[in-house]
Amino acid sequence: MATACRGVATGSDPGWGDGTIRRTPIHTLQPMLFPTHLAAAYVLGERWDLSLPLVVAGAALPDLIDKPAAMLGLVDLYQSAGHSLVVLVAGFVVVFVRRAWTPLWLGIASHLLLDAVHMLLNGRPADLLFLAWPALEHVPAVDLPPIEFFLYYLGTRSFYAEFVVWGAVAVMLATRNTPRERS
Repeated sequence: MATACRGVATGSDPGWGDGTIRRTPIHTLQPMLFPTHLAAAYVLGERWDLSLPLVVAGAALPDLIDKPAAMLGLVDLYQSAGHSLVVLVAGFVVVFVRRAWTPLWLGIASHLLLDAVHMLLNGRPADLLFLAWPALEHVPAVDLPPIEFFLYYLGTRSFYAEFVVWGAVAVMLATRNTPRERS
């Protein structure tokens, strides 16, 4: 069982050999890869005839908010404001008033849903607490620098789940007859 404190976690982790999980100063939950969020938004937009620019922008928005904020030292987590239910609820209120923004909201919702599914597939349900920011600040179970994370991520269940998203994109592109007109 690993024990965690701010910025450091130690414990038994046979996958890394020495029993230590090294943490970076900024905590990241290591969710689904950014390009896959965009690909999933493409599938969503194509399947339900949504504005592709809005749904893809919505899918990118959580990372465009949180990653720079963490890199600038404004927050300690890569998943904070943009990845919270607060943004999702606020966006829903905007959609209720201005329905044209629905694809943007659906893109944000798809991003949060895919990150949550990713954590569940990899056996980390406690990491779903990222959705409760700012009420709860959560130190994630897996917190590795980008290269170590990529090596860790290869072979996980959610890594293979991302192939499903990319497969859907490939099928949609292969079966697309003519470009659709957007309203």
